[in-house]
Formats: sequence, C-alpha cells, structure tokens
Amino acid sequence: MSFPKGFFWGGATAANQFEGGWDKDGKGLTSDDVTTNGTHTVPRRVTYILPDGTPGECPLFQMKSLPAGTKFVPLEGNLYPNHDGIDFYGHYAEDIALFAEMGFNCFRLSISWARIFPTGLEETPNEKGLEFYDKVFAEMKKYDIEPFVTISHYETPVGLAEAWNSWADRRTIDCYLRYCETIFKRYKGIVKYWMTFNEINCIELGPWMAAALATDSEQVKFQAAHHQFVASAKAVLLGHEIDPENKIGCMLAATECYPATCHPDDVHMAWEKTSQNRFFTDVHCRGYYPSYKLKYFERKGIKIEMEDGDAEILKKGTVDYLAFSYYMSSINGDASRMTKAEGGNLDVGGKNPYLKASDWGWQIDPVGLRNCLNELYDRYQMPLMVVENGLGAFDKKEEDGSINDDYRIDYLRDHIIAMEKAVSEDGVDLMGYTPWGCIDLVSASTGEMAKRYGFIYVNKFDDGTGDYSRERKKSFFWYQKVCKSNGADLD
Repeated sequence: MSFPKGFFWGGATAANQFEGGWDKDGKGLTSDDVTTNGTHTVPRRVTYILPDGTPGECPLFQMKSLPAGTKFVPLEGNLYPNHDGIDFYGHYAEDIALFAEMGFNCFRLSISWARIFPTGLEETPNEKGLEFYDKVFAEMKKYDIEPFVTISHYETPVGLAEAWNSWADRRTIDCYLRYCETIFKRYKGIVKYWMTFNEINCIELGPWMAAALATDSEQVKFQAAHHQFVASAKAVLLGHEIDPENKIGCMLAATECYPATCHPDDVHMAWEKTSQNRFFTDVHCRGYYPSYKLKYFERKGIKIEMEDGDAEILKKGTVDYLAFSYYMSSINGDASRMTKAEGGNLDVGGKNPYLKASDWGWQIDPVGLRNCLNELYDRYQMPLMVVENGLGAFDKKEEDGSINDDYRIDYLRDHIIAMEKAVSEDGVDLMGYTPWGCIDLVSASTGEMAKRYGFIYVNKFDDGTGDYSRERKKSFFWYQKVCKSNGADLD
C-alpha cells in the first residue's frame, strides 16, 4: 500500500447530528431542530404551525409548499434526536482526545450557522457560539489535528425559512456571506480547509434538509441551487481575500451509477442519473452551467433568474478541491430490466445482483469508489478528498462489553484498498480520507441512533435514553493501525 506523504487520515461528523446543545448559549433553531426521529421504514417529519395556528408536519423527503407566515417549531409529543445529538457540546475534549488516540491528523466537522447567527438575520454574531468553536479548535491544535470545516452542513437557521423561504430568496446569499466573513476572520490561521455546502446536489431530493426549503417546486429548488452556487463562489473569493492560505472546496454526494443492462437505452439512463449529480460540481469546479442542464431547464420550463455579474462570479469563484461522500453504487435503466433496490443514500436506484448490501439496503461496492475517483479526477483535474464513507450497521455489545464490528472493518479495508489503487495505479490526486460518523451519531436520513457508523460507541438510544458514555469498538484499534501506518497496515 502506498499513500503519499502528508495524506490526511481522520473522520467526519456534522454539528446537527452530534453536537447537541441545541438551545445553549444563544444558539437559534435550525432546520434540523424541527425534524423528528424516524426509522428506515417510518420517515422523519418536519413540524410547523400554519399561519392560522394549526400544527402540521411533512415527511422530510416529501416536503410540500407551505404558506408565508408558517412557523417552524418543535411540537410537544415528538422526539427530536438532534437536540442532544451525542452531546459533543459537553464531551468535545474527551472526543478529540479519542480521535488523537486513533491517530487522526485531521477531523472534518461543521460549524452550526445558528450558533453564530441565531436566526441568520442578525448583523452581529453570537460571541458565545464563536467561543465554543475557539475551544474546539484549540483542543484539536493540542493534538496537531487539522480541521476540515463544512460551513453549511444540512442545517440552516429557521429564521431564514420563516422570513423568506431561506435559499429560495437571493437575500440569503448576503446572510451566508456575513456568516462566512465572521468565521473566516475569527479562525484565520487556525482553519485552512473549508467546504461551502455539504452534498449540495441533495437539494433536489431533500430540499428541507439541504436548504430549509418548504417547497415541492422544481423551479424553486433550482433557483435556490443557483443562489447557493453564487454564495459558494463569493465565499471562495472572500476566503482567499481574507487569507490566501485558505483552501476552499465543495462537497458532492457521489454514487457510481451503472446501466441495468448493456441495452443502449439503459446506458443513456445511467448517464442521465450521473449527470443529474455532476451538474452541481460542474458549476462549482468549472464555473458555468453545462449545456445538458440548460437543455433540461428548457424542456421543463424552468427559468433561472440570474443577476448581472453572476456568470463572472461563478467563473472566478471555482473551488480549490472537490470533496465527496461515497457509500454505495446503484444501477439505472428501464424498470422492466431491473429490480428496485431496498435502500440507498437518499436516491434509490436498481438492485445490483453482484453486490451485497448493508443492514439498511445500501449496496456495498468498493470498486465503485475507484471508478468514481477516476471519473471525477478525469472530469475536473483537481485534488479530491473522500470526506464521507462508511457502514451504518446494528452494533451488538457482547457479554464482556466488547463490540466486535468486523463487518465495518471489512467494508473500510476494501474501500481503502480501492482508494490506494486509484492513487498508485491510476494517478488520482487524493488528499485524504475521513470516514463518516467516526463516532456514533444521529442518522441524517432516518434520525436513528441504531444506525451506527462509528469507531466509538456512544451509549445513546433511539428512545432518547442513555448516559452518553463512550466506548472503543474493535474497529477503533484497527483504524488506529491504519492511521499510524499511513494506510500500510490493514490487517
């Protein structure tokens, strides 16, 4: 095994899924604070009160358009697992020490926008929120762990949703840039690596989760995506101006898509599915709208409102690197030639008969990661980073207290081997690897704790009980060897 010197090994999390402290020290409500628990069969729900005072709820991935004046609030009688997460807010020093023990030289986390600007509309930041991240970054520096910070990771201040349907309105760009300027200046010289939006392509599939959009309109979703593109490009330019050492990337939810058969129509449908996702990175990395998407807008009657100068901003504000998540592959084609998969990362395609699947039906495909790395590097010719990859599974404690998650070790080992081949045999420029949920946290799609990803077990459960104590799994000690050997020791 041969990874380059200085390769980043670590883990990835998100504030809304593990931080907790949802109402502490002036933090405001976020889009995730009004999203209930769920399971892999019962969807999470977004709760609200209509202008006439009627309480209501929408399934997270079937969001409908709601009237102006709707208030998004937690409703009594529901469980909101993200309110407490795994209480990183109270355990950050302990958790970072565990990451250091594993050998992390980097850690991907996000800053909660509403912890800094509680409604998103404020002119001045919440100092208590900034002080929390001061302490987190200081603790990381103690162990020489490099921060990789996602600026907006599946949570937007609810105040923006209530004011003007958040990213549907261009005014959100200025609110986002005020937030960016605050954290770029506060953490100058402390944080060098940033990502503007998490899995930006998921705005199509989960508009509330990705952008706090109360809508089912494709027109509104793509207009909001344009506002995020402009915000990202402006953030890149601003970040470079504040600190030329900053490296600012974007983040894609990547799934390798194969044709269901060698029928030419299936091959084309697989291309269409891939292009649906790559559109977002085409704009981020190339700086313009690709012709295939402009034709799609034309067919669908979608009209993107652009202001003078937007095209130039997109061109100037391309990202420095491309980060992406990879969990699974899928297939696409005519329905008569494939069987629908049982589960997937937001977008479910066909079932691949050559692959095994996780407990949640996500199809396990390490070779697909190698294919994806090659396709993305060939397409954009810029540094890549795998910032999410992992296996959600039911972990069982043995009578002696041990947690023998060999299935997770096998999954990660095979994906690391695929990465190494992409680097050493194919010449891909890969910066690092941060497996998802390096410590157990709340699942974004289902709101479960039972769907565990971590090397570290957290005693919190789906009914809200638990003492939040931390325990090392078998994979903890395995990944420790991986980190400390720069990927050479995978036994």
